[in-house]
Amino acid sequence: MEFFGAAERAEINDVLETGILFRYNHEAQRNNIYKAREFEAEVAKLVGANFAHAVSSGSTAVLCALAAAGIGAGDEVIVPPFTYIATVEAVLMVGALPVFADIDETLCISADGIRKAITPKTKAIALVHMCGQMADMDAIMAVVNEHNLVLVEDAGQAMGASYKGVSTGLWGKTGAYSFDFFKIATAGEGGIMVTNDEVAYKHADSYSDHGHDHIGSNRGMEQHPVLGFNYRISELHAAVGLVQTRRVPEIIKSNNAHKTQLMDALGQVPGVGFARIPDVDGDSATFLNLLMPDTETAQRVVAEMNAAGVGGFNYWFTNMYHFINQWDHIKQMRTAAPLAIEKFGAPQDYNNLDIPNAQATIGRLISFGIRASWTSEEVAALATNIEAAIRKATLVEA
Repeated sequence: MEFFGAAERAEINDVLETGILFRYNHEAQRNNIYKAREFEAEVAKLVGANFAHAVSSGSTAVLCALAAAGIGAGDEVIVPPFTYIATVEAVLMVGALPVFADIDETLCISADGIRKAITPKTKAIALVHMCGQMADMDAIMAVVNEHNLVLVEDAGQAMGASYKGVSTGLWGKTGAYSFDFFKIATAGEGGIMVTNDEVAYKHADSYSDHGHDHIGSNRGMEQHPVLGFNYRISELHAAVGLVQTRRVPEIIKSNNAHKTQLMDALGQVPGVGFARIPDVDGDSATFLNLLMPDTETAQRVVAEMNAAGVGGFNYWFTNMYHFINQWDHIKQMRTAAPLAIEKFGAPQDYNNLDIPNAQATIGRLISFGIRASWTSEEVAALATNIEAAIRKATLVEA
């Protein structure tokens, strides 16, 4: 959380003064304080969604997005091998069967990767917009429409990003954003499911609260149109998320200025490339994504940056929870209790996947988190330190 101050405290105090931390009912006591509703309205306004529903985390937002889109037991869902693992977990938890597809230099699933992964049993794509950027949506939507697939978007790392004016999360049937502590805006813990489909919204609204329809003022007498579970957000978390969402446009503006400064400086260094951004104007710019010539070079650069004390970056190729190479518990299906996939059977051999572009691209990728609070001088110093580490690791003279 980069920015936290009086505005967040004021919204939290509104809730504390009423004593109603639960997001529903208690109309007489809450003095018309409904922070979850305000949070949802603020996100809907920011991204241009008809409907937004707040839940307890980005992970449960993905789960609700899948369920609200009708994805469930036995459905094959195409997923990326490069994502925060929650995306794949959510597919498994709704009873569906993950099918891994290859990515490209956008860091997202590619249209070609999707085509190669489609089988007669494919029902949906769980598309993830990675590292603050966005997927190549024109190419992907062509495949979605050609094969009549359901598209669910995990934009947990890319809230505020867009492609040709349409926000990430709104290209498909449903979408999801994360508001955990490390995202562009945070609720501490929280997530938002978005959609332009009213039926999907109503399903998510009920599904995330034990099936309640939220009609009337007596919770004990509400109807239950669907089965559900508890993925509710509290009023306290929503109060923080509300203010944080209002900060997003200025954060994106600062992020992009810093990212441009870094790319201008490092683009002159031999051997340095960048992940492809399908729509530069829609970048949320939360990450600077460097692509080195090959995996071996990237690993030497990482070692040199560690030795030189250059921090703030991720080398996803060896990261334990963002890349499939380290997901032994999924490959070996180590579960606390049997999942649907163990009854249906996995649609792929997860130990022997054909994803050469993912292996090559993530092996070359080094991502730096960008902070909106940096000064221009701090950005310049970071660029100098990164360049020095790269040149030393690759033995290139300045």
